[in-house]
Amino acid sequence: MKQLQIIPRDSFNLYGALVKRVVELQRRKQGTFYRSGGKQKDQAKWAHKGYNGWVRLARGMGDVVLAEIRTKADPQDEWLLFHAFLGFLDRNFREHIAAVNIQFPE
Repeated sequence: MKQLQIIPRDSFNLYGALVKRVVELQRRKQGTFYRSGGKQKDQAKWAHKGYNGWVRLARGMGDVVLAEIRTKADPQDEWLLFHAFLGFLDRNFREHIAAVNIQFPE
């Protein structure tokens, strides 16, 4: 499991923009992430078309986005899912992100 804190620039609503972008890509049948859980306020669960596992997102205080990347399968899948998620952030929101902090809990 890996935990991330994604800190936006200038009070940008990053969580809302992330969810909106994934929904937009789903409608156009593009992208590799899709919503895999039910709708909840300020929380989302995404899966990836090619890798086992999921990403849980939550809106934190001060517009910080909290993400948890998990897989029950091979640890290699977790690394691939982590890599895909960081790539998604970079491609779509690079100019709106100030920092990404990564924790490796035991």
